[in-house]
Order: sequence, then C-alpha cells, then structure tokens
Amino acid sequence: METAGAGAQVSTASRLAMSVMRLERRLRRRSAGGVTASQYAALVTISKRRELTLGELAAAEGVAPPSMTRIAARLEQASLVQRRPDPRDRRVALVALSPKGAELLREAFTRRELYLRERLEAMAPDELEVLARAAELMSRLAAEGTP
Repeated sequence: METAGAGAQVSTASRLAMSVMRLERRLRRRSAGGVTASQYAALVTISKRRELTLGELAAAEGVAPPSMTRIAARLEQASLVQRRPDPRDRRVALVALSPKGAELLREAFTRRELYLRERLEAMAPDELEVLARAAELMSRLAAEGTP
C-alpha cells in the first residue's frame, strides 16, 4: 500500500511511523511534569506492575540495567518512586510508585486524555470509526512478540 506524493513514493509504514512520533511528541508535552520520556515510560511501567526489581524494569523498558539504575535514581531523587531492598535478596532493589509519582501520572493522563478528546470532538463520526479500528490495529502493532 503505497501513495505517491510530490513525485516520491512514501510507504504506509513511513507515514505511520511519522504520525505516531508526532502524536507522541504532542502527548508527551502534555504529560511532562518535569520528567523525561524515559522517566515517564518507567513510571507508567511501575504503575502497572506495582513493584518490581530494577532488572525487571530495565527488561520491560528495553534498556540496559545501568541506564535504568540512573533513571530510577533520578525518579527517586524527585520523590516519584520509592526504592527498597528485596526481602528475598538484599542486593536487589525493588521500586514502587510513590504517592507523588502516582499523582504525576494521574495529572498527565488527564491532560493527555483531554487533548485527545478535544481533537476527536472535531472529527466526523465516520472518521471516529476509522480511528477506533486503527487503535485496535496499532495495539497489535505495538504488542511485544508479534511480527
């Protein structure tokens, strides 16, 4: 599925990638709260898992453990996460969302959702149907372990 534009062929994959990046950039601006994209992603993962080791968090985020250690340290310094030793292995640290981190995520979610709702309200019903189907398909594209 290709479309011609200005004499060049632009693939659906390229257009989709660019659209996703632009939308993510706009949504990220509404979620900031003084954290980077990597820190925000880590906070979301922690909120979903409740408590996990830094190694598990690094694996979930697809980053090297030393990078995740730095991210977690910054989040801890900002009081967005709480770190404690794993009772089964005191050499391992567990991280959990702090009340301040949970509040940051709630506020970010609200701002992002409001932005999208405002944009969606301007669309025609048939466009909303297409986007609903596209959201399902994009979830499949984003799923781990799928081709």
